Amino acid sequence: MYRFLWSRQWVILTLLGLVMIPTMIRLGFWQLHRHEHRVANNNIIAASLRATPLPVEKVTHPGAVLPHSDLYRAVTAKGHYDTAHEFVARQRTAGNTQTDDQSGGQQIGYHVITPLVLDDGRAVLVNRGWIAPGDDPAAFPKIPAPPSGEVTVTGRLRPDETTSATGIRNKHGLPERQVMLISSVLDAEDVPARLVSGYMELVSTSPKPAAGQPALIPEPDHSSIGPHMAYAIQWWLFTLMVPVGWIVLFRRERAEILAARARPETPQEPEGSVPVAV
Repeated sequence: MYRFLWSRQWVILTLLGLVMIPTMIRLGFWQLHRHEHRVANNNIIAASLRATPLPVEKVTHPGAVLPHSDLYRAVTAKGHYDTAHEFVARQRTAGNTQTDDQSGGQQIGYHVITPLVLDDGRAVLVNRGWIAPGDDPAAFPKIPAPPSGEVTVTGRLRPDETTSATGIRNKHGLPERQVMLISSVLDAEDVPARLVSGYMELVSTSPKPAAGQPALIPEPDHSSIGPHMAYAIQWWLFTLMVPVGWIVLFRRERAEILAARARPETPQEPEGSVPVAV
């Protein structure tokens, strides 16, 4: 009755199902783990943004490895800007700073990176915000000057950028004072003061700077959890569909065999026979 299960078609179908079930279960857990990571990351960012700002020199130092728990940590820094060693990070989008182009996409420009020399002689890189590109991409863009003299800045602490973390490939031979990655390690030789690890995304400055400053980098999104949980549930539903589909096909095949056996066989006359009249 069930000899059809050993046919080539059914053996392949069964083996394929046995492979798909654990694969899709693993894919579901992979998406679940991504969801959990996203939620945990959002909690870290939210806590860091709500925290009372600490002096940057108490959170980082030259050569430090910033822990993930300090991602976007609110920090303050007091000192004066070193505009002589200011540079820009290339190919940066404006985010939601109201500078999107007319086609609906985000305009590509620069992030302005200015070292802030602290009172102890060390310096921290400050991402002062986004500016539009000039007509000549090889020329250093015109950048609004920051406040002169001693300032106090508040910002979000970010780890040094790397290609593996950002997907931005570092390039050599770029125009003067232009970089691809914002890194206290890669940019240390271009800044005379010793740089602390990481950099700051500027949030506010005291005293208040003049108008026309670079557009501040927007606060990171820490409310969206993405579609990963929905994807996990989909994979597990697909997993359930495999045995259900196998059973449906099995019952259909079995019903067809039973129906074929239930049909009476019609006797066939041998070829070439001639009816005999009585």
